Amino acid sequence: MITAAVTAAAAHSSATAQQRTPERTQASNADARAAQTERALRVEERTTLTHGLWAIPIIPNVKIPAEAITGAGYVAGIPRLGVPALTETDASLGVSYISGLRKDGATALPSATAMGSTWDPELIRQGSAMIAGEARAKGFNVLLGGGINLIRDPRNGRTFEYFGEDPLHSGLLGGAAIAGVQSQHVLSTVKHFALNAQETGRHAVDGLLADDAFRMSDLLAFQIAIERGQPGAVMCAYNRVNGAAACGSDYLLNQVLKRDWHYPGFVMSDWGAVTNVDQALAGLDQQSGEQIDKQVFFGVPLAAAAARDPAYAARVSDMNRRVLRSIYALGLDTNPPARGPIDVAGNARVAQSVAEQGIVLLRNERALLPLSKDVRSVAVIGGYADAGVLSGGGSTQVQPLGGPAASIPMGGEGPLAKYNNQTYHGTAPLAAIRAIAPKASITFRNGRYLADAVAAAKAADVAIVFATQWMAEGTDVPDLSLPDGQDALIAAVTAANPRTIVVLETGGPVLMPWLKDTGAVVQAWYGGVRGGDAIAATLFGDNNPSGRLPITFPASLDQLPRPALPYAGLSEKEFAAGLAAGKHYPIDYNIEGADVGYRWFARTGAAPLFSFGYGLTYTSFDHGPLRISGGAQPRASVTIRNTGARAGSDVAQLYLVSTPAGKTLRLAGFAKVTLQPGAAEEAEIAIDPRVLATSKDGRWAMAAGRYGFALGRSAANLSDVIILPLPARAWR
Repeated sequence: MITAAVTAAAAHSSATAQQRTPERTQASNADARAAQTERALRVEERTTLTHGLWAIPIIPNVKIPAEAITGAGYVAGIPRLGVPALTETDASLGVSYISGLRKDGATALPSATAMGSTWDPELIRQGSAMIAGEARAKGFNVLLGGGINLIRDPRNGRTFEYFGEDPLHSGLLGGAAIAGVQSQHVLSTVKHFALNAQETGRHAVDGLLADDAFRMSDLLAFQIAIERGQPGAVMCAYNRVNGAAACGSDYLLNQVLKRDWHYPGFVMSDWGAVTNVDQALAGLDQQSGEQIDKQVFFGVPLAAAAARDPAYAARVSDMNRRVLRSIYALGLDTNPPARGPIDVAGNARVAQSVAEQGIVLLRNERALLPLSKDVRSVAVIGGYADAGVLSGGGSTQVQPLGGPAASIPMGGEGPLAKYNNQTYHGTAPLAAIRAIAPKASITFRNGRYLADAVAAAKAADVAIVFATQWMAEGTDVPDLSLPDGQDALIAAVTAANPRTIVVLETGGPVLMPWLKDTGAVVQAWYGGVRGGDAIAATLFGDNNPSGRLPITFPASLDQLPRPALPYAGLSEKEFAAGLAAGKHYPIDYNIEGADVGYRWFARTGAAPLFSFGYGLTYTSFDHGPLRISGGAQPRASVTIRNTGARAGSDVAQLYLVSTPAGKTLRLAGFAKVTLQPGAAEEAEIAIDPRVLATSKDGRWAMAAGRYGFALGRSAANLSDVIILPLPARAWR
């Protein structure tokens, strides 16, 4: 059956308009109610919804209201008018445990890179609805998820929070995640708007990118996600964009988001991103985490500005209407959170399904995988595989019920530094392997000593090395090597036993100097609460891997647009001192422009280690002839047949390879199918016209002429080109 036919329809097509009539009626009602409530606000109430606290009890001289829940944020309501408070929690991978300050647990989804590898919007919608249900059960009505920044640099410490490097792919999956959250009457954000491409100097760096390239890449991902998911709020980023702070950018917030895209919701700041009241005029609607800013700018100062300046008064009215509209559109007032137990087992099954579908098989020499459950002996080595699976750090960190399986302090500065731990959770891979292959003799070595690991590998039929790369908010990785000598460990083990399987628990791509000597490589990402079970099921064939890479794995750092990470080594204090002295920290993203990831590799001709869209499976698929039709909404179709002996899933990837202007490479659409052995299914792929067009001055334009399309098994493995003549078009 077709599990996901994923594409974006034209923004203003008549079919979409007909489908969304009930939604538009609901939106119209929300607009009317918001206007009515805004008119009823008293003077002293007009800045109630425009700012909120970081709702944690460890910041001195800040009183947290009794009705607030320990979490990311709290915005007071207006009981007199029936307006509920906003109770906010991080983040997109589950209900954050806020550095241990709230003594409960939650279900951890796999990382967003793992979700991106599923290429399955419906599965992502289900997973996101699950974590939103848990948020409601804990008393929250806002989930600060929806991270869809494009991965321009794989060293970005928040790579694991993002879906991938392509705007269509990220926009569709991000939109599905947002829709899933909001299906539970929990408001979702989409973030970090925009160009938050590295953590180093995130409060200081200035991303430079021309408008046309911006709208065809990072902004397109946000635009599609907003159209699909209709998030109640957009969270702006810490970094600067083309000279202005993202949370004070008239270009981003007023011109692009509100004018061009007609976004009706509100813009909230990231925590600590507000520096003056004038950001309200630039389009910011709500100050978040106010006590870590220098002042509550959107409280008394905003009210004073509104009292003396009609422009501010109009802006305050609009700010309130936008917040109120989102509350009413999502039913936060009529469907308040209801505290209660969570379905731990059922939710864990959802998380495991995402983990299994997100695992990518990168190498499988001589069909080493899947392993037989009757294998005689296995040496499991490294990666804390006896404890759990790795998770990413920062505000999105989830703590499972019962606490972490292992926690390693990583140090740092600030009030939350002691909670900055490398955390392992979920079922330990070692225990899951022993459970699935009970007849095997399974030994474990922690990998600290090469001689010990090599001896165990030599004595076993198969060696499985677990390798980890920890990523976290607030810091980037300096390179793409495996830390702590793990590359040397893998090289030594593969030399001792050619039947070595490497399981990678990483936030993003890594270099693999040992690749040619391995028997198999499994990209497991951060697997969530059931990551260990998902890995074992894949190694032994209970799960047929169907993940496809959402990001290019470079063969070397020299292949990246910026081989050296900009401003690496500078501390936050040094950045702050530099800004105070008038120093500028630009990053030129015009180098690659809209050609992010695989498109950069296509432009330069460099051969990556693994291409965007790549992934192996335990079965085989035949793709029939590609059929494609034109018109206002071009469509493609292909018959996919499972020619192997196992049930499995395949992703039909459609690429635009040429336009009247010349060669190009862009993902134009995709569809995922699940088939039994011998079965066939026709995959239908609609094509978003924006992928075929260019952007200029906020308008899209397609030249009349011949457009070339090819079906791909990855961005580097394309079928024959099909030419489709298309007429000229222009639209906003």
